[in-house]
Amino acid sequence: MQQNGPVGRNKDRDAMKEPKAWVLQVLEWGPLLLFFAVFMLNRGSDVALWGQAYTPLVFATLIFIPALALATLIRWRLTGKLSPMQIATLVLVAVFGGLSVWLNDPRFFKIKPTIIYLLFAGLLGFSYATGRNWLQAVLSEALPMDAEGWRKLTLRMALLFLGLAVANEIVWRSMSETAWVYFKTFGMPLVIFVFLLGNAGLYRAHALPEPGDKAGG
Repeated sequence: MQQNGPVGRNKDRDAMKEPKAWVLQVLEWGPLLLFFAVFMLNRGSDVALWGQAYTPLVFATLIFIPALALATLIRWRLTGKLSPMQIATLVLVAVFGGLSVWLNDPRFFKIKPTIIYLLFAGLLGFSYATGRNWLQAVLSEALPMDAEGWRKLTLRMALLFLGLAVANEIVWRSMSETAWVYFKTFGMPLVIFVFLLGNAGLYRAHALPEPGDKAGG
């Protein structure tokens, strides 16, 4: 009766690290939607806290930082791993969001997406120029493609993030704070979603053959 040996226990642990898809979606979108809700509920008037008046955006940022940290911690406990993008996002949110709250200046938080996207664009651009295929190392399990497919996708994503960084600067500097919040909450994710759908042809053209395809000739 040794069915629950080391191999069995390892399989049990792996099974525990596969949360339901809706749970991951809640962890992904929950903090951002909470940020949006807090901002919209307090829009038009400052929020008095600890003897100081905070703008709705700074107050929403104050709520968003621990919410994102908690969601990231829960994701790590459920899956046992975090992507470099998730870690970098949490660090930059904590740094720039924290500066916005500490100095009561929303500009730091508005600049944060620019810094994040420039960082991603730079890393992907360097990966493309040096042929290192870092994107493949991160996403190959979810999207099996050949090396040329990953090279093309790396360049396209680098340009995407560069474009998002420029767009963020234009929006927060030239439009209202409410417009920027809408852009951050819904506009940026929509652009990324459309980008991923728009590359469906690339995924198909460079998809690796299934093991059964090889066997069947």
